[in-house]
Amino acid sequence: MSTGIATYLFDLDGTLIDSVDLILTSYRYTMVAHGRDERDDRFWLAGLGTPLTAQFARVSDDLAEVGRMVETYRAYNLANHDRLVRPYDGVAGAIAELARRGKLGVVTSKAHDAAARGLRLVGLDPYFPVIVGEDDVTRHKPDPAPVLAAIERLGADRGTTVFVGDSPHDMAAGRAAGVRTAAVLWGPFGQPDLEPQAPDYWLQRPADLARL
Repeated sequence: MSTGIATYLFDLDGTLIDSVDLILTSYRYTMVAHGRDERDDRFWLAGLGTPLTAQFARVSDDLAEVGRMVETYRAYNLANHDRLVRPYDGVAGAIAELARRGKLGVVTSKAHDAAARGLRLVGLDPYFPVIVGEDDVTRHKPDPAPVLAAIERLGADRGTTVFVGDSPHDMAAGRAAGVRTAAVLWGPFGQPDLEPQAPDYWLQRPADLARL
């Protein structure tokens, strides 16, 4: 196995874009709209990085209701997206540098079009020729399927790939896919949350991406 890295895969929310406020606000709105008791933010953060259907299945065992909740969430999220999504300081410069070194892709549990919109909003879309979203695969993080799909679409090698993310689900998916993992600490999760997944790299700030 080569010791170098030639392919850089990234989670989106909490890693490339600061969308956590939008996500949590969308969950709160959805619960109220469907007459459900509000949940603590920690409840939603525990499932961050997994698809919406999985998140809402934790509050309802009615598949039809889960579907309606997903629709409500997405409508509110879309309407408020550009107002609440912000760039992380330093990410754009770090991504531009990595793009000169190798291949880049996004692996997210957000729908493909919504992920592309977030990248465009912060000016990162030119760097990511491949996006694997929730609707591009049938199995999702922490399953390795979306990571492996991105590797295949980029024509990359698992031995020279790293998956960069902010959540335990990201780290688990990367590990299961047989790639190296890098945990970012500028998202909503702290080092104690991520240590059980034993990431290969710890990134305190976006400038640390240059060390990969």
